[in-house]
Amino acid sequence: MGSHLGPCRLLVRTSHFIHSMVLMYREARLPDIGQMHEVRMAVKENVLSDPSVITPAMYEEHLTHRGKGWVCLQGDSMVGFSVVDLLGGSVWALFIRPEFESMGIGRRLHDMMLDWYFSQGRESLWLSTAPNSRAEQFYRAAGWIETGLHGSELRFEMTNASWLRPERVKNFFA
Repeated sequence: MGSHLGPCRLLVRTSHFIHSMVLMYREARLPDIGQMHEVRMAVKENVLSDPSVITPAMYEEHLTHRGKGWVCLQGDSMVGFSVVDLLGGSVWALFIRPEFESMGIGRRLHDMMLDWYFSQGRESLWLSTAPNSRAEQFYRAAGWIETGLHGSELRFEMTNASWLRPERVKNFFA
């Protein structure tokens, strides 16, 4: 697949203008945790009823011991991030600031995360998300397969074979 890290120019159409913005993608670092949590708290769906449930220590644990994360920045401001839990075999987080949704940022962070995860020799990955949400539609469109429920959320799985299938790779570069 190649590296997805580095700058990316994005053209954004508003009502009368097309704006160009430069976005930078890179691996998440411990100093990013504050902005990651700000992005997590800014979402309109999958809102935490108790923000203290997700602590800075949990971000640190996932970035240093359990897995790896990636961020998307516009200048010094974080617009999205993703974190995969290698030990638990799950997607721990994929969040985009609402004003940056539907620009392909989530898909790029998703793909970076899955490319890395499956390059570690893992065979499957799972996640859960709220039913009837934009996230559910996003994961279905990305090729995830619904496998049941995880509490009150839908459980999805992706296998290494499905992720690396030739038609997905071909469409990725189209």
